[in-house]
Amino acid sequence: MIFKCKNCGGGMIYEAGKKSMYCPHCESTDSEYIVNEGSITVCGNCGAPITVGQFTSSDNCAHCGSSLVFNERIEGGYRPNLILPFTVNKDAAVEALNKEFDKRTFTPASFLSEKSLKNIRGMYVPFWLYDYQADYDFSGEGRKVRSWISGDTEYTETSYYNVIRQMKTDFDKVPADASNVMEDGEMDLMEPYTYEELMDFDPKYMSGFFGEVYNAGADELEERAKIKARSASEQLMQQSLSGYNSVTPHRKNLNLTRNGLNYALLPVWIYRYDYRGETYRFYVNGQTGKVVGKTPVSRLKLLLYGFTTLLSVSALAYLATEILEIL
Repeated sequence: MIFKCKNCGGGMIYEAGKKSMYCPHCESTDSEYIVNEGSITVCGNCGAPITVGQFTSSDNCAHCGSSLVFNERIEGGYRPNLILPFTVNKDAAVEALNKEFDKRTFTPASFLSEKSLKNIRGMYVPFWLYDYQADYDFSGEGRKVRSWISGDTEYTETSYYNVIRQMKTDFDKVPADASNVMEDGEMDLMEPYTYEELMDFDPKYMSGFFGEVYNAGADELEERAKIKARSASEQLMQQSLSGYNSVTPHRKNLNLTRNGLNYALLPVWIYRYDYRGETYRFYVNGQTGKVVGKTPVSRLKLLLYGFTTLLSVSALAYLATEILEIL
């Protein structure tokens, strides 16, 4: 599937900054039509053979550069229910990276250089979004301690309470990423997304971006979502117990019932930076601009800093010696 411009015939992409389909050739917007020629092995624009990964659902043709969305990977069981379109474009993603890292003294000089920025690309990451009802049955012993002084004597009074809580909570769209190439911990740090802005899936939003289908099924990945829901339930329960100095649990029964599931695509900018034989990856939330990642340390900058510091200390020591001799 290719989105072409009705005005000039050029390929159209979704432009996050404009929140519309955009033709880079004639600069028209929302003038797209769909060309369904080609397949997962042949480019529908130039006819050249293409090779895509096992889970790739959208990419660019290596020969003509056309943005391709592969029908076979967005139909049937692979068709997403929802998509969260990019609202942060490439320039804004680079600006977010610069803002996050430009004050780090020992970041290598080539980080975010024009050459290195060729390795940044937008990706729609597959996610399973789970809905749960949490039923939490809790009982325990609560203690309240009161102390006071009368005359020369300090008194302490401890009161004991039978604490019972019955809590029902709904959790909507608890996320678990379904891409093997994305680190689970890094994707968790990308949160939160504003799920109110999710839209019914439309393949046009994928044009110009890399995309994947889910790499694992919902049942296989559900435990990650349950861990999040359990943790959130525990936090809510602890908040309800805040009036006591301490609480000793006697019974904690938490049951999660899944009552909804959505397969969604969420936007992430990925920046790959190669330095001294290692690859570092940085992520920018394609909706909020949140940045995740740690920069490497430039050994040269570190040595120069140490040398400069040593010179400064030596100069101060020499100056102090001269002053003492004068005195």
